[in-house]
Amino acid sequence: MHEFVEWPKTKRLFRDIVVTEKLDGTNSAVHITAVDGVVNPGEHPNSTAAVVDDVLYVVTAQSRRRIITPGKTTDNYGFAGWVYDNAADLVRILGEGLHFGEWWGRGIQRGYGLDGKVFSLFNTERWFKTGADGLDSMSTRAETSALAGQVRAVPVIYSGTFSEARIHHALMSLKLHGSHAAPGFMNPEGICVYHSQTRNVYKVTLDNHDAGKWEAA
Repeated sequence: MHEFVEWPKTKRLFRDIVVTEKLDGTNSAVHITAVDGVVNPGEHPNSTAAVVDDVLYVVTAQSRRRIITPGKTTDNYGFAGWVYDNAADLVRILGEGLHFGEWWGRGIQRGYGLDGKVFSLFNTERWFKTGADGLDSMSTRAETSALAGQVRAVPVIYSGTFSEARIHHALMSLKLHGSHAAPGFMNPEGICVYHSQTRNVYKVTLDNHDAGKWEAA
């Protein structure tokens, strides 16, 4: 006997979107959690600890597929080593939570002509938002920290109602004028489109006319 299966509510297409530059690096994240008392290494074997304003935090780095730690065979382009070395500053900038972004720059994919590496957060709204308690935004805290320039958000190219024309315009802006994240670099990858109602992210690349790796082969 069949059970009733409800058709999901249909989302509206013409709602707010955010178009950002898609950076060609490696997907990464920093997980920050405040804890009470002393951190027992056995409880957090793949994390580091930082004390900020008398509060103890556990800080963990991850790649797209796994938790990572410093070391030749355990890291991902040095991201975990960077997180461990700068744990306290990252706590001050990002606060508690799981923060996804792109680790990009020298020695990673396109490289973008940079001398170093950058961690750019995907959540641009959170990056610029001032806290309800009146605290500075992540953006402001990053600019005044020791990690100024190393922690950013992905560049916003368009924010507003869904528009195919605006999406194409964002792509053409990158193609004609180069990367927004690394001015002067003329081989950007493409864009990501976040749709506020579906809460999904879609990508459009400039490589091979947006063909997937298996389609371009």
